[in-house]
Amino acid sequence: MEIILSIAIGVMTACGVWLILRPRTYQVIIGLSLLSYAVNLFIFGVGGVKTNVPPILSDDVAISTLTDPVPQALVLTAIVIGFATTALFLVVLLASRGLTGTDHVDGRDDRK
Repeated sequence: MEIILSIAIGVMTACGVWLILRPRTYQVIIGLSLLSYAVNLFIFGVGGVKTNVPPILSDDVAISTLTDPVPQALVLTAIVIGFATTALFLVVLLASRGLTGTDHVDGRDDRK
């Protein structure tokens, strides 16, 4: 399970970096979102990936086999903040496109 999570984090990070290097603003925003999701998965994975273990304490379950809940809470908070930041970036994108008439990062259109 850890290898699948590691590969998913690597692919999302690579795609996010590739999109950040694109010239269009929307692609940069999507790249930033992918990078934040990759970081969230990394933090979630640091807490420990356990399977077939009950999520509550009982007498026959050792505490060392349970997943750490702190990274899960941090990831949940980061998801909410990331969603709000993405919404803000999209509003800024629309305002910038309305003012400049293009959605390129540097404000110039290559087709001219």
